[in-house]
Amino acid sequence: MAEIIQKDGTWTFDGETLRLTPGRDKNVGLLRRTLGELPVPLQAVAGVSLEQGRKAGRLRLRLRDGADPLLQVTGGRLSEPHDPYQLVVEPGRYGVAEYFAEEVRTALLLDQVPADPVDAYLLPGPSLPLSVSAGDGTVSFDGERVRLEWNWKTEDAKAAAGARTLALGDISAVEWLPAAGLENGHLRFLVRHTPTKAPAKYDPNAVELWGFKKDPLMALVAAAVQARLPHPAARADGAGTDRGEVPAPAGPATAAAAVPAPAAPAEDDHDALLRRLRELGDLHRSGVLTEEEFTLAKQAILKRM
Repeated sequence: MAEIIQKDGTWTFDGETLRLTPGRDKNVGLLRRTLGELPVPLQAVAGVSLEQGRKAGRLRLRLRDGADPLLQVTGGRLSEPHDPYQLVVEPGRYGVAEYFAEEVRTALLLDQVPADPVDAYLLPGPSLPLSVSAGDGTVSFDGERVRLEWNWKTEDAKAAAGARTLALGDISAVEWLPAAGLENGHLRFLVRHTPTKAPAKYDPNAVELWGFKKDPLMALVAAAVQARLPHPAARADGAGTDRGEVPAPAGPATAAAAVPAPAAPAEDDHDALLRRLRELGDLHRSGVLTEEEFTLAKQAILKRM
């Protein structure tokens, strides 16, 4: 098992799943703390990198497009304190972070995980039920219905209609946009056959966000709803194998194409593991890895061999 522990959080990898746990440091965003431990299957990962800086670095996990409903609905607009796929790394732990990244890269290579987009979510989205109060309202979601309730800051024209309940089947899409500069953000539910161009301030199916502390939590509601809507990249017939569906039997004309390509020679993997053992020994001798970290890393490699 590979593991890196920082004030910003703890990341572990057992060869099949990465577990991203937020730390208790004051700089950890509210969204990450509320989301809690996030298990990420290796099949959802496209890559991992370490960016080194003078004062601090960042370990970044890149997921395959379409694998995570949270990333799907936020579209790269989550700020750093709230992004669960970033980990702040202290300069003295760069060696451990690089070893962690290399373990993930090696597993991606050995398991031949493609970096292609997927047409089905590989992460389930935030746990339910969810209820968040921010901006001019409160949004609750139980997996089947979305309920919007208003507060004293809501525009009179919107509040006059009272609380709203939307069935999941009536929702065609969900939008989350954070406040930026002088522009307010929103969480908006697009309802079938009810198009609107009204600003979130007046839209009874939207909550207006002003950039306050709890605003990012609305992204969790958006992700939970997004996870239960049809995947944007899904084919029209609903087919797909990313969640383990059994493909249709191959006909005579396609049987040859269905034969898997031969695996890479085992000697290549063996040589790579031997090189990694030598690298670990160098890191241990130079003091980058502690005795315990070196022992755990060496055991993981020997098991692979």
